[in-house]
Amino acid sequence: MTEPVYEIFAVKYAHHDRRASENFIGGDPHDVPMPLDYFIWAIRGGGRVWALDTGFDAAMAKKRQREFLGDPGEKLRAIGIDASKVEDVIISHMHYDHCGNYGLFPNARFHLQDREMAYCTGRCMCHPAMRMAFEADDVAQMVRRVHDGRVQFHDGESELAPGITLHHVGGHTMGLQFVRVRTRRGWVVLASDASHFYANMEQGRPFPIVYNVADMLAGHAKCYALASSRAHVIPGHDPLVLKRYPAAAPGLEGSVVRLDVDPVV
Repeated sequence: MTEPVYEIFAVKYAHHDRRASENFIGGDPHDVPMPLDYFIWAIRGGGRVWALDTGFDAAMAKKRQREFLGDPGEKLRAIGIDASKVEDVIISHMHYDHCGNYGLFPNARFHLQDREMAYCTGRCMCHPAMRMAFEADDVAQMVRRVHDGRVQFHDGESELAPGITLHHVGGHTMGLQFVRVRTRRGWVVLASDASHFYANMEQGRPFPIVYNVADMLAGHAKCYALASSRAHVIPGHDPLVLKRYPAAAPGLEGSVVRLDVDPVV
């Protein structure tokens, strides 16, 4: 039996201007502009679609002073994906920019690491510095999904389907997980916030929002080890992703790109 291979799409829905000094522990001596792009990801193959993360909505963008570029559900429709029919959503971690948009996948089951739920509902959230990237309403919504029978918890590594695996790394948060996907160009790792930028992992310079620095650095190495090459690891917020990979369809340039094909640069 032939093992399935998958298409992967990165869907940009928001943007935030920042300086390089904000993106590395210890700052950056050049301190040039180094903005964040915000993505969700879709994995399609074998007659099914999986989503990685849900992003945030326009109201949260206003609250957090981010530039909202449009409903990611509309961008998914542009590539033939109906969010209401997606059955499985992987939540990499519970920061506001990865688990909001409550209504985006109304019929999905959500996949989350045990340690992430323990983290965002436990004693670490007593400290403002630790809870700054979480939203209480997002956490409460996930608790409601648990009680509705819509959350599947994972402890470490899991196989969601042949060719799609989850891997706990921690670092950025206690329960951060990334996704490994078999594609026609090899194994692609969707790192999410295991590394915000290519530069974080390539240079060994961690992003400053972090639960455990040692785990974050080990997470960079784990992403590389599980991908077919270093070029197969996709960071979570780097605008370079949109430059390195082709548009998913005409008219989607700079908005939705394919990650299962070779980079264009």
